[in-house]
Amino acid sequence: MWQMIRDGGPLMYPIILCSVIALAVTVERMWHLFRAGIDTKKFMDAITGSIKRNKIMQAVELCDQTPGPVAHIMKAGIMRHDRSRIEIKEAIEDAGLHEVARLEKNLNILATVAHICPLLGLLGTVTGMVEAFQVIKEKATIASPVNPGDLAGGISSALITTAAGLGIAIVFYVAYNYLVGRVENIILEMEQSATDLINTISQKSY
Repeated sequence: MWQMIRDGGPLMYPIILCSVIALAVTVERMWHLFRAGIDTKKFMDAITGSIKRNKIMQAVELCDQTPGPVAHIMKAGIMRHDRSRIEIKEAIEDAGLHEVARLEKNLNILATVAHICPLLGLLGTVTGMVEAFQVIKEKATIASPVNPGDLAGGISSALITTAAGLGIAIVFYVAYNYLVGRVENIILEMEQSATDLINTISQKSY
């Protein structure tokens, strides 16, 4: 592996750095989204049940004990249970904006890595081919025959950087799409839960 990195040339180092950063982001985001996932239906049944029985503090405590963005926005709405429907909705929306930002944190890094790694690989290809043609030029100047071994270094560098850039881009593009899909599912759960909470509080107030 170390020999392959050396053969790939200096552009292998930024490619490897990008992969390390993207791997750290992927692991951190997967762990965060895993902790954010809850049984939303069971949680909302408990929340709506407490509100209908007028046990507001019990609903708040349940939100405090439950991790994830759904519980956080529910708490924001429950704390405004005695306000108008518009004020409850605004409180939930404000909390939701904060939670969405937390869910999407650092995902742009994965997207950036997936986009620039192929470009770094392409740059490595260009520099490798330039190196190969430079050898041909030098050989032609001294009227010396060119053999395959003279070109192997440049061509090898070009192919290695291209393969590394594409391979890393593919892996983290898949990871990015998976994480975006998980975030979208959680946001959908947040929206559905917010609607249920607002309706429950509104019905209780009549």
